[in-house]
Amino acid sequence: MPRASNGNVVESTRPESPAGRAGIRPGDVLLTVNRKRIHDSIDLLFHGDAQELTFSIRRKDRIIRTTVVRDEGEDLGIELRPFRVKTCRNHCIFCFVGQLPKGLRRSLYIKDEDFRMSFLYGNYITLSNMTASEKKRIVEQRLSPLYVSVHSTDRETRNTLLGNSRAPDIMKELKWLARNRIRVHVQIVLCPGYNDGDNLRNTINDLQRLYPYVSSIAVVPVGLTRYRKVSLREVGRDEAAEAVSIISDFQKRFMKKYGDAFVYGSDELYIRAERKFPPFKYYGDFPQIENGVGMVPLFLHRAARLRSVKRPSDRRFLTVTGVSFYPFLRGFVERLNDRASVDVIAVKNRFFGETVTVAGLLTGRDIIQAVSDVSSGYDVLLLPDVVFRDGRDLLIDDITVEELERILRIEVRVIDPTPAGLINALEV
Repeated sequence: MPRASNGNVVESTRPESPAGRAGIRPGDVLLTVNRKRIHDSIDLLFHGDAQELTFSIRRKDRIIRTTVVRDEGEDLGIELRPFRVKTCRNHCIFCFVGQLPKGLRRSLYIKDEDFRMSFLYGNYITLSNMTASEKKRIVEQRLSPLYVSVHSTDRETRNTLLGNSRAPDIMKELKWLARNRIRVHVQIVLCPGYNDGDNLRNTINDLQRLYPYVSSIAVVPVGLTRYRKVSLREVGRDEAAEAVSIISDFQKRFMKKYGDAFVYGSDELYIRAERKFPPFKYYGDFPQIENGVGMVPLFLHRAARLRSVKRPSDRRFLTVTGVSFYPFLRGFVERLNDRASVDVIAVKNRFFGETVTVAGLLTGRDIIQAVSDVSSGYDVLLLPDVVFRDGRDLLIDDITVEELERILRIEVRVIDPTPAGLINALEV
């Protein structure tokens, strides 16, 4: 008898929905839909798109069969519990989770290696623990695109970086996906002395042969916290400049050949290299913006097209950001100060270490330390929503908006981290 896999357990149903009318209840285990096994929400979406569906359900120790009838396009009305995430067996020498201190929230220590998380949320996987049945499901359900951490196409180099001598040949895995028309976006975490220089050139060359099924490449500098146990060099100005030069050469070739830049450096790479960002058109549809590729150019592009605050509030505003984005946000804020009272502070990341400069990894305690001496001069503290986790008002160190307001004695408002989001917050 099929067992519950957590992801096939009904979390909730809407009473007026097709599932609710058919008698499906929270706690029911969905075993099959039209005789197809259900493991999670992806299975339910794939197998449950007909207007008439026969469900096999386990309720306590009983097996129940029921028919769900719905209008075309009508939602089933079922919410399933999150599936159990398959975890990573690699021991990457640069793994950010391995560089975390103790005492943070439990979810931060999960190292997922689950193709479903990659398809649904853009999480990067290494393809090092895929089973034959999982591969079959990817192709059958057209789970595309996936997001893959490649790092290097040289197997020895890659396996050293993964800390896994048994990891499969990544080119073999990618070629299999390409043959089956599954698209992937890949990342290369740049580690000086390992996968830079000629190794980086060779990796980009190997991957471009699989274009367009390898649809984009992002090169991002390794992130190092002060808690790291493995001795790794950070990507400094010279290393970043070399990588940017390599990327730029390839981009010019690919734009000429494909009309697509194909390979991108993260914003952080250009900032460290002290180089200008590529032309805006190179970013195309921003395929890896969630990986920090093109966030700053897109912000600057939008900012250049926005007018000043139309109906400014008479309140005094303060906002914060990470060290790397500070010069760009400050330039935009200076444009606004002719109509509104707003200042920006760069928050140093003392919790993870000052080499971590992005806003998304700021902690509540570092924000408090940076703001506490000046907060009395302002009415509202504006925080970009990227500093919060899990769709809640919790920062990485579990400090809440309410706690920030109490400690700093200032109203805290969470905003969209865009030029329009900031301007909207400043208006009456």
